[in-house]
Amino acid sequence: MIYLAIGFPPAAKSSAYRMRETANQFINVGWDVTVVNVAQESWERDSGVDLTLLDQVDPRVKIVELPLAREDLETDIRLYDEARALNPNGWVAQLRRRQTKPFPEPNFGEWRTDLEQAVLRIHQEHPADLLLASCVPYVNLAAAWKLWEEKRVPYAVDFRDGWSIDVIEGVEAFGPDSEEGRWERKILDEALSLWVVNDPIADHYRKRYPDFADRVHVVRNGYDADSSPGRAHAPDPESGLVFGYLGTVNFTPQHLETVLNAWKAAREKEPLLANARFEVRGHIGNGAGREANRHTEILKQAEADGVHFGGPAAKAEVASIYSGWDAMVLILIGGRYVTSGKVYEYMATGLPIVSAHVVEHDASNVLSGHPLWTGAVGIDEEGLTESFVRAAHMAVETSDEVHAEAMAHADQFTREALMTVAVKNLVEEFTAKHAAPGTREAAPGGAAAAGTGDVAPPAEKSIVAGGPTP
Repeated sequence: MIYLAIGFPPAAKSSAYRMRETANQFINVGWDVTVVNVAQESWERDSGVDLTLLDQVDPRVKIVELPLAREDLETDIRLYDEARALNPNGWVAQLRRRQTKPFPEPNFGEWRTDLEQAVLRIHQEHPADLLLASCVPYVNLAAAWKLWEEKRVPYAVDFRDGWSIDVIEGVEAFGPDSEEGRWERKILDEALSLWVVNDPIADHYRKRYPDFADRVHVVRNGYDADSSPGRAHAPDPESGLVFGYLGTVNFTPQHLETVLNAWKAAREKEPLLANARFEVRGHIGNGAGREANRHTEILKQAEADGVHFGGPAAKAEVASIYSGWDAMVLILIGGRYVTSGKVYEYMATGLPIVSAHVVEHDASNVLSGHPLWTGAVGIDEEGLTESFVRAAHMAVETSDEVHAEAMAHADQFTREALMTVAVKNLVEEFTAKHAAPGTREAAPGGAAAAGTGDVAPPAEKSIVAGGPTP
Protein backbone atom coordinates (compact mmCIF):
# COMPACT_ATOMS: atom_id res chain seq x y z
CA MET A 1 0.00 0.00 0.00
CA ILE A 2 1.09 3.54 -0.75
CA TYR A 3 -0.10 5.73 2.11
CA LEU A 4 -0.28 9.46 1.34
CA ALA A 5 0.06 10.67 4.92
CA ILE A 6 1.38 14.23 5.01
CA GLY A 7 1.53 14.87 8.73
CA PHE A 8 2.89 11.42 9.62
CA PRO A 9 5.38 11.30 12.52
CA PRO A 10 7.52 13.09 13.47
CA ALA A 11 5.17 15.96 12.51
CA ALA A 12 3.74 17.44 15.69
CA LYS A 13 0.16 17.33 14.44
CA SER A 14 -2.88 15.66 15.97
CA SER A 15 -3.40 13.71 12.73
CA ALA A 16 -0.02 12.01 13.24
CA TYR A 17 -1.50 9.61 15.81
CA ARG A 18 -4.24 8.43 13.47
CA MET A 19 -1.81 8.04 10.61
CA ARG A 20 0.66 6.09 12.70
CA GLU A 21 -1.98 3.63 13.89
CA THR A 22 -3.34 3.21 10.36
CA ALA A 23 0.08 2.29 8.98
CA ASN A 24 0.78 -0.06 11.90
CA GLN A 25 -2.53 -1.88 11.50
CA PHE A 26 -1.94 -2.48 7.79
CA ILE A 27 1.45 -3.94 8.72
CA ASN A 28 -0.27 -6.13 11.33
CA VAL A 29 -2.55 -7.70 8.73
CA GLY A 30 0.35 -8.50 6.44
CA TRP A 31 0.58 -5.52 4.11
CA ASP A 32 3.73 -3.78 2.94
CA VAL A 33 3.34 -0.03 3.62
CA THR A 34 5.15 2.93 2.06
CA VAL A 35 4.27 6.26 3.66
CA VAL A 36 4.64 9.48 1.67
CA ASN A 37 5.28 12.53 3.85
CA VAL A 38 7.13 15.82 3.46
CA ALA A 39 10.58 16.45 4.91
CA GLN A 40 11.11 16.89 8.63
CA GLU A 41 12.53 20.34 7.93
CA SER A 42 9.11 21.34 6.60
CA TRP A 43 7.46 20.48 9.90
CA GLU A 44 10.16 22.32 11.81
CA ARG A 45 9.05 25.54 10.10
CA ASP A 46 5.36 24.64 10.41
CA SER A 47 3.84 23.14 13.57
CA GLY A 48 7.05 21.59 14.89
CA VAL A 49 8.27 18.02 15.32
CA ASP A 50 8.04 15.40 18.05
CA LEU A 51 10.65 12.71 17.51
CA THR A 52 9.11 10.52 20.22
CA LEU A 53 6.19 9.91 17.84
CA LEU A 54 8.51 7.73 15.76
CA ASP A 55 9.10 5.33 18.65
CA GLN A 56 5.89 3.42 17.99
CA VAL A 57 5.99 3.41 14.21
CA ASP A 58 6.34 -0.24 13.16
CA PRO A 59 9.93 -0.70 11.89
CA ARG A 60 8.58 -2.35 8.74
CA VAL A 61 6.89 0.88 7.62
CA LYS A 62 8.90 2.60 4.88
CA ILE A 63 8.75 6.39 4.85
CA VAL A 64 9.49 8.55 1.82
CA GLU A 65 10.01 12.24 2.59
CA LEU A 66 9.47 14.68 -0.28
CA PRO A 67 11.36 18.00 -0.35
CA LEU A 68 8.19 20.09 -0.16
CA ALA A 69 7.50 22.99 2.17
CA ARG A 70 5.11 25.91 2.59
CA GLU A 71 6.80 29.01 1.18
CA ASP A 72 4.68 31.36 3.28
CA LEU A 73 6.06 29.89 6.53
CA GLU A 74 9.69 30.72 5.74
CA THR A 75 11.06 32.93 8.53
CA ASP A 76 14.57 33.59 7.23
CA ILE A 77 14.15 37.06 5.71
CA ARG A 78 17.54 36.73 3.98
CA LEU A 79 15.80 34.34 1.60
CA TYR A 80 13.01 36.78 0.66
CA ASP A 81 13.01 38.28 -2.81
CA GLU A 82 12.46 41.99 -3.32
CA ALA A 83 8.72 41.64 -4.00
CA ARG A 84 8.13 39.76 -0.75
CA ALA A 85 10.32 42.07 1.31
CA LEU A 86 8.65 45.25 0.04
CA ASN A 87 5.05 44.01 -0.04
CA PRO A 88 4.62 40.86 2.08
CA ASN A 89 0.81 40.89 1.97
CA GLY A 90 0.74 41.35 -1.79
CA TRP A 91 3.31 38.59 -2.16
CA VAL A 92 1.13 36.17 -0.16
CA ALA A 93 -1.96 37.06 -2.22
CA GLN A 94 -0.06 36.38 -5.43
CA LEU A 95 1.28 33.13 -3.94
CA ARG A 96 -2.26 31.94 -3.15
CA ARG A 97 -3.39 32.61 -6.71
CA ARG A 98 -0.41 30.72 -8.09
CA GLN A 99 -0.88 27.78 -5.72
CA THR A 100 -4.49 27.16 -6.71
CA LYS A 101 -3.84 26.96 -10.46
CA PRO A 102 -2.64 23.30 -10.47
CA PHE A 103 -5.18 22.24 -7.81
CA PRO A 104 -7.86 24.24 -5.97
CA GLU A 105 -6.21 24.35 -2.55
CA PRO A 106 -4.27 27.28 -1.04
CA ASN A 107 -0.87 26.49 0.47
CA PHE A 108 -0.63 23.04 -1.10
CA GLY A 109 -1.98 23.12 -4.67
CA GLU A 110 1.47 23.50 -6.21
CA TRP A 111 2.56 20.20 -4.67
CA ARG A 112 0.40 18.34 -7.18
CA THR A 113 3.06 17.44 -9.76
CA ASP A 114 5.61 16.34 -7.13
CA LEU A 115 3.06 14.12 -5.42
CA GLU A 116 1.86 12.60 -8.69
CA GLN A 117 5.41 11.82 -9.78
CA ALA A 118 6.27 10.39 -6.37
CA VAL A 119 3.44 7.84 -6.33
CA LEU A 120 4.13 6.83 -9.94
CA ARG A 121 7.81 6.31 -9.16
CA ILE A 122 7.11 4.34 -5.98
CA HIS A 123 4.63 2.17 -7.85
CA GLN A 124 7.10 1.66 -10.69
CA GLU A 125 9.78 0.47 -8.25
CA HIS A 126 7.46 -1.53 -5.97
CA PRO A 127 3.98 -2.14 -7.47
CA ALA A 128 1.14 -1.11 -5.20
CA ASP A 129 -2.16 -2.94 -4.75
CA LEU A 130 -3.86 -0.06 -2.95
CA LEU A 131 -3.39 3.63 -2.22
CA LEU A 132 -4.82 5.34 0.86
CA ALA A 133 -4.95 9.15 0.84
CA SER A 134 -5.28 10.98 4.14
CA CYS A 135 -6.45 14.60 3.80
CA VAL A 136 -5.50 17.39 4.48
CA PRO A 137 -3.88 18.40 2.22
CA TYR A 138 -6.53 17.60 -0.37
CA VAL A 139 -3.98 17.77 -3.16
CA ASN A 140 -3.23 14.17 -2.16
CA LEU A 141 -6.40 13.34 -4.09
CA ALA A 142 -4.76 14.42 -7.34
CA ALA A 143 -1.95 11.93 -6.75
CA ALA A 144 -4.45 9.17 -5.92
CA TRP A 145 -6.31 9.94 -9.15
CA LYS A 146 -3.10 9.98 -11.18
CA LEU A 147 -2.15 6.48 -10.03
CA TRP A 148 -5.70 5.26 -10.71
CA GLU A 149 -5.90 6.93 -14.11
CA GLU A 150 -2.54 5.66 -15.36
CA LYS A 151 -2.06 2.36 -13.51
CA ARG A 152 -5.56 1.51 -12.24
CA VAL A 153 -4.37 1.18 -8.63
CA PRO A 154 -7.52 1.31 -6.46
CA TYR A 155 -7.65 3.88 -3.70
CA ALA A 156 -9.50 4.83 -0.54
CA VAL A 157 -9.78 8.24 1.13
CA ASP A 158 -9.55 9.32 4.76
CA PHE A 159 -11.10 12.80 4.83
CA ARG A 160 -11.14 12.87 8.63
CA ASP A 161 -13.06 16.17 8.87
CA GLY A 162 -14.40 16.24 5.32
CA TRP A 163 -13.79 18.63 2.44
CA SER A 164 -17.14 19.92 1.20
CA ILE A 165 -18.33 20.59 4.75
CA ASP A 166 -16.97 23.49 6.82
CA VAL A 167 -16.90 21.66 10.14
CA ILE A 168 -16.22 24.84 12.13
CA GLU A 169 -19.13 26.87 10.79
CA GLY A 170 -21.32 23.84 10.06
CA VAL A 171 -22.08 24.88 6.48
CA GLU A 172 -21.29 23.68 2.98
CA ALA A 173 -17.68 24.62 2.11
CA PHE A 174 -18.25 24.66 -1.66
CA GLY A 175 -20.93 23.75 -4.16
CA PRO A 176 -21.05 20.65 -6.36
CA ASP A 177 -20.33 22.68 -9.51
CA SER A 178 -17.22 24.40 -8.15
CA GLU A 179 -13.76 23.16 -9.12
CA GLU A 180 -13.41 21.59 -5.67
CA GLY A 181 -16.85 20.05 -6.01
CA ARG A 182 -15.99 18.47 -9.35
CA TRP A 183 -12.78 17.05 -7.91
CA GLU A 184 -14.59 15.62 -4.89
CA ARG A 185 -17.29 14.00 -7.03
CA LYS A 186 -14.72 12.51 -9.42
CA ILE A 187 -12.62 11.11 -6.59
CA LEU A 188 -15.52 9.62 -4.65
CA ASP A 189 -17.07 8.06 -7.75
CA GLU A 190 -14.13 5.68 -8.00
CA ALA A 191 -13.02 5.41 -4.35
CA LEU A 192 -13.29 2.09 -2.57
CA SER A 193 -14.15 3.74 0.71
CA LEU A 194 -14.35 7.08 2.51
CA TRP A 195 -13.43 7.48 6.18
CA VAL A 196 -14.65 10.39 8.33
CA VAL A 197 -14.36 10.95 12.08
CA ASN A 198 -17.99 11.24 13.18
CA ASP A 199 -21.61 10.61 12.26
CA PRO A 200 -22.63 14.19 11.34
CA ILE A 201 -19.86 14.37 8.72
CA ALA A 202 -20.80 10.91 7.46
CA ASP A 203 -24.43 12.03 7.15
CA HIS A 204 -23.31 15.04 5.10
CA TYR A 205 -21.55 12.80 2.59
CA ARG A 206 -24.32 10.21 2.42
CA LYS A 207 -26.85 12.92 1.60
CA ARG A 208 -24.57 14.72 -0.84
CA TYR A 209 -23.65 11.51 -2.70
CA PRO A 210 -26.50 9.01 -2.15
CA ASP A 211 -25.03 6.54 -4.66
CA PHE A 212 -21.86 6.48 -2.56
CA ALA A 213 -23.58 6.25 0.84
CA ASP A 214 -22.70 2.61 1.57
CA ARG A 215 -19.00 3.38 1.11
CA VAL A 216 -18.93 6.13 3.77
CA HIS A 217 -17.61 4.87 7.12
CA VAL A 218 -17.20 6.51 10.51
CA VAL A 219 -13.68 5.86 11.80
CA ARG A 220 -13.32 7.76 15.04
CA ASN A 221 -9.94 9.05 16.18
CA GLY A 222 -9.80 7.40 19.59
CA TYR A 223 -6.83 7.59 21.94
CA ASP A 224 -3.60 5.72 22.52
CA ALA A 225 -3.76 3.52 25.60
CA ASP A 226 -0.26 4.55 26.69
CA SER A 227 -1.47 8.16 27.05
CA SER A 228 -3.65 7.24 30.04
CA PRO A 229 -2.07 7.64 33.50
CA GLY A 230 -3.91 4.47 34.55
CA ARG A 231 -3.86 5.01 38.30
CA ALA A 232 -6.12 5.73 41.26
CA HIS A 233 -6.48 9.48 41.61
CA ALA A 234 -5.17 11.16 44.79
CA PRO A 235 -5.75 14.94 44.75
CA ASP A 236 -4.01 17.20 47.26
CA PRO A 237 -6.16 20.32 47.71
CA GLU A 238 -3.83 21.76 50.33
CA SER A 239 -0.99 21.90 47.82
CA GLY A 240 -3.42 23.16 45.22
CA LEU A 241 -5.58 21.37 42.68
CA VAL A 242 -4.21 21.36 39.15
CA PHE A 243 -6.46 21.77 36.10
CA GLY A 244 -4.98 21.18 32.69
CA TYR A 245 -5.43 21.67 28.97
CA LEU A 246 -3.26 19.73 26.53
CA GLY A 247 -3.77 20.18 22.81
CA THR A 248 -3.26 22.55 19.93
CA VAL A 249 -4.32 26.10 20.78
CA ASN A 250 -6.46 26.69 17.67
CA PHE A 251 -9.38 28.54 19.26
CA THR A 252 -9.82 32.30 19.13
CA PRO A 253 -8.25 34.68 21.64
CA GLN A 254 -11.78 35.67 22.72
CA HIS A 255 -12.58 32.01 23.43
CA LEU A 256 -9.46 31.72 25.56
CA GLU A 257 -10.25 34.94 27.42
CA THR A 258 -13.73 33.66 28.29
CA VAL A 259 -12.29 30.45 29.73
CA LEU A 260 -9.64 32.29 31.75
CA ASN A 261 -12.15 34.86 33.05
CA ALA A 262 -14.34 31.98 34.25
CA TRP A 263 -11.31 30.36 35.85
CA LYS A 264 -10.46 33.57 37.69
CA ALA A 265 -14.04 33.95 38.92
CA ALA A 266 -14.13 30.34 40.09
CA ARG A 267 -10.89 30.77 42.08
CA GLU A 268 -12.41 33.80 43.79
CA LYS A 269 -15.67 31.98 44.53
CA GLU A 270 -14.62 28.46 45.54
CA PRO A 271 -12.21 27.83 48.46
CA LEU A 272 -11.06 24.55 46.85
CA LEU A 273 -9.71 26.61 43.96
CA ALA A 274 -8.14 29.47 45.92
CA ASN A 275 -4.62 28.10 45.41
CA ALA A 276 -5.37 26.01 42.30
CA ARG A 277 -3.30 26.13 39.12
CA PHE A 278 -4.34 25.90 35.47
CA GLU A 279 -1.64 24.47 33.21
CA VAL A 280 -1.83 24.89 29.42
CA ARG A 281 0.34 22.67 27.24
CA GLY A 282 0.48 22.48 23.47
CA HIS A 283 1.42 24.16 20.22
CA ILE A 284 0.34 27.75 19.62
CA GLY A 285 0.53 28.93 16.02
CA ASN A 286 2.95 27.99 13.26
CA GLY A 287 5.79 29.57 11.35
CA ALA A 288 6.72 33.05 12.57
CA GLY A 289 3.55 33.14 14.70
CA ARG A 290 4.51 30.18 16.86
CA GLU A 291 4.19 31.32 20.49
CA ALA A 292 4.39 34.93 19.30
CA ASN A 293 0.73 35.89 19.15
CA ARG A 294 -2.25 37.18 21.10
CA HIS A 295 -2.88 33.80 22.74
CA THR A 296 0.56 33.83 24.32
CA GLU A 297 0.01 37.37 25.59
CA ILE A 298 -3.32 36.40 27.18
CA LEU A 299 -1.78 33.41 28.93
CA LYS A 300 1.07 35.50 30.28
CA GLN A 301 -1.36 38.11 31.60
CA ALA A 302 -3.27 35.36 33.45
CA GLU A 303 -0.23 34.12 35.37
CA ALA A 304 -1.41 36.08 38.43
CA ASP A 305 -4.49 33.82 38.44
CA GLY A 306 -2.46 30.63 38.62
CA VAL A 307 -2.33 30.07 34.84
CA HIS A 308 0.90 28.62 33.45
CA PHE A 309 1.83 27.92 29.83
CA GLY A 310 4.31 25.06 29.62
CA GLY A 311 4.77 24.86 25.85
CA PRO A 312 4.36 21.78 23.64
CA ALA A 313 4.51 18.31 25.15
CA ALA A 314 6.21 15.32 23.57
CA LYS A 315 3.96 12.31 23.03
CA ALA A 316 6.11 10.28 25.42
CA GLU A 317 5.34 12.80 28.20
CA VAL A 318 1.56 12.80 27.91
CA ALA A 319 0.75 10.12 30.49
CA SER A 320 3.04 11.66 33.11
CA ILE A 321 1.57 15.11 32.50
CA TYR A 322 -1.96 13.81 32.97
CA SER A 323 -0.91 12.00 36.15
CA GLY A 324 -0.04 15.37 37.69
CA TRP A 325 -3.44 16.92 36.99
CA ASP A 326 -6.68 16.74 38.95
CA ALA A 327 -9.16 17.87 36.27
CA MET A 328 -9.21 18.44 32.52
CA VAL A 329 -10.38 21.50 30.57
CA LEU A 330 -11.64 20.61 27.09
CA ILE A 331 -11.49 23.75 24.95
CA LEU A 332 -12.77 23.09 21.43
CA ILE A 333 -13.77 25.02 18.33
CA GLY A 334 -16.68 24.17 16.05
CA GLY A 335 -19.94 22.41 16.77
CA ARG A 336 -21.85 19.30 15.80
CA TYR A 337 -19.43 18.41 12.97
CA VAL A 338 -16.34 18.51 15.23
CA THR A 339 -15.31 15.82 17.69
CA SER A 340 -11.58 16.36 18.32
CA GLY A 341 -9.29 13.47 19.10
CA LYS A 342 -8.49 14.90 22.53
CA VAL A 343 -11.93 14.15 23.95
CA TYR A 344 -11.15 10.42 23.97
CA GLU A 345 -7.78 10.93 25.63
CA TYR A 346 -9.30 13.22 28.23
CA MET A 347 -11.94 10.63 29.09
CA ALA A 348 -9.28 7.95 29.51
CA THR A 349 -7.65 9.90 32.35
CA GLY A 350 -10.71 9.23 34.50
CA LEU A 351 -10.54 12.83 35.72
CA PRO A 352 -13.34 15.42 35.87
CA ILE A 353 -13.80 17.19 32.52
CA VAL A 354 -14.85 20.82 32.07
CA SER A 355 -16.28 21.40 28.58
CA ALA A 356 -15.50 24.81 27.10
CA HIS A 357 -17.26 24.45 23.75
CA VAL A 358 -20.71 25.02 22.29
CA VAL A 359 -23.48 22.82 23.66
CA GLU A 360 -24.34 21.17 20.34
CA HIS A 361 -20.87 19.75 19.76
CA ASP A 362 -20.09 16.17 18.76
CA ALA A 363 -17.79 15.98 21.79
CA SER A 364 -20.94 16.26 23.90
CA ASN A 365 -22.25 13.08 22.25
CA VAL A 366 -19.01 11.25 23.02
CA LEU A 367 -18.93 12.48 26.63
CA SER A 368 -22.54 11.52 27.30
CA GLY A 369 -22.51 8.92 30.07
CA HIS A 370 -19.10 9.92 31.43
CA PRO A 371 -19.65 10.07 35.23
CA LEU A 372 -17.21 12.96 35.78
CA TRP A 373 -18.25 15.31 33.01
CA THR A 374 -19.56 18.68 34.19
CA GLY A 375 -21.74 18.96 31.09
CA ALA A 376 -21.82 21.36 28.16
CA VAL A 377 -22.77 24.92 29.14
CA GLY A 378 -21.51 26.69 26.02
CA ILE A 379 -18.76 29.28 25.81
CA ASP A 380 -20.34 31.23 28.61
CA GLU A 381 -18.36 32.79 31.44
CA GLU A 382 -20.95 32.27 34.16
CA GLY A 383 -21.68 28.69 33.15
CA LEU A 384 -17.98 27.83 32.91
CA THR A 385 -17.36 29.34 36.33
CA GLU A 386 -19.85 26.89 37.83
CA SER A 387 -18.29 24.04 35.81
CA PHE A 388 -14.86 24.79 37.29
CA VAL A 389 -16.38 24.78 40.79
CA ARG A 390 -18.19 21.53 40.15
CA ALA A 391 -15.05 19.89 38.75
CA ALA A 392 -13.09 20.91 41.85
CA HIS A 393 -15.59 19.11 44.07
CA MET A 394 -15.57 16.08 41.77
CA ALA A 395 -11.78 15.97 42.00
CA VAL A 396 -11.71 15.74 45.80
CA GLU A 397 -14.95 13.84 46.44
CA THR A 398 -14.86 11.12 43.78
CA SER A 399 -14.28 7.57 44.98
CA ASP A 400 -11.75 5.22 43.39
CA GLU A 401 -14.68 3.21 42.03
CA VAL A 402 -16.18 6.17 40.17
CA HIS A 403 -12.71 7.16 38.94
CA ALA A 404 -12.29 3.65 37.53
CA GLU A 405 -15.77 3.83 35.98
CA ALA A 406 -14.81 7.10 34.27
CA MET A 407 -11.67 5.51 32.83
CA ALA A 408 -13.66 2.48 31.67
CA HIS A 409 -16.04 4.75 29.76
CA ALA A 410 -13.17 5.44 27.36
CA ASP A 411 -12.17 1.80 26.83
CA GLN A 412 -14.36 1.50 23.73
CA PHE A 413 -12.39 4.30 22.07
CA THR A 414 -8.82 3.02 22.09
CA ARG A 415 -7.23 3.98 18.79
CA GLU A 416 -5.86 0.47 18.26
CA ALA A 417 -9.31 -1.12 18.63
CA LEU A 418 -11.02 1.39 16.33
CA MET A 419 -8.36 1.26 13.62
CA THR A 420 -8.11 -2.53 13.74
CA VAL A 421 -11.76 -2.72 12.68
CA ALA A 422 -11.41 0.07 10.09
CA VAL A 423 -8.41 -1.53 8.39
CA LYS A 424 -10.01 -4.96 8.47
CA ASN A 425 -13.12 -3.56 6.77
CA LEU A 426 -11.10 -1.71 4.13
CA VAL A 427 -9.08 -4.82 3.34
CA GLU A 428 -12.33 -6.76 2.94
CA GLU A 429 -13.70 -4.07 0.60
CA PHE A 430 -10.50 -4.21 -1.43
CA THR A 431 -10.51 -8.00 -1.58
CA ALA A 432 -14.14 -8.08 -2.67
CA LYS A 433 -13.44 -5.85 -5.68
CA HIS A 434 -9.81 -6.58 -6.52
CA ALA A 435 -7.28 -9.38 -6.37
CA ALA A 436 -5.65 -10.03 -3.01
CA PRO A 437 -2.22 -8.43 -2.39
CA GLY A 438 0.54 -10.11 -4.37
CA THR A 439 -1.72 -11.40 -7.18
CA ARG A 440 -2.09 -8.29 -9.32
CA GLU A 441 0.76 -9.03 -11.76
CA ALA A 442 -1.63 -9.45 -14.68
CA ALA A 443 -3.89 -6.55 -13.71
CA PRO A 444 -3.55 -3.01 -15.04
CA GLY A 445 -1.17 -1.16 -12.73
CA GLY A 446 0.26 -4.37 -11.27
CA ALA A 447 3.76 -5.72 -11.73
CA ALA A 448 3.25 -6.35 -15.44
CA ALA A 449 2.60 -2.67 -16.01
CA ALA A 450 5.05 -1.34 -13.45
CA GLY A 451 7.87 -0.74 -15.90
CA THR A 452 5.88 1.59 -18.13
CA GLY A 453 6.14 5.35 -17.98
CA ASP A 454 9.11 7.66 -17.60
CA VAL A 455 8.78 9.42 -14.24
CA ALA A 456 11.51 11.74 -13.02
CA PRO A 457 11.90 11.04 -9.28
CA PRO A 458 12.05 14.02 -6.92
CA ALA A 459 15.04 14.24 -4.59
CA GLU A 460 13.24 12.62 -1.69
CA LYS A 461 14.63 10.79 1.32
CA SER A 462 13.72 7.23 2.19
CA ILE A 463 13.36 6.40 5.85
CA VAL A 464 12.71 3.12 7.63
CA ALA A 465 11.44 3.16 11.21
CA GLY A 466 12.46 6.76 11.71
CA GLY A 467 16.08 6.40 10.61
CA PRO A 468 17.66 7.31 7.25
CA THR A 469 18.30 4.45 4.89
CA PRO A 470 21.69 4.45 3.10
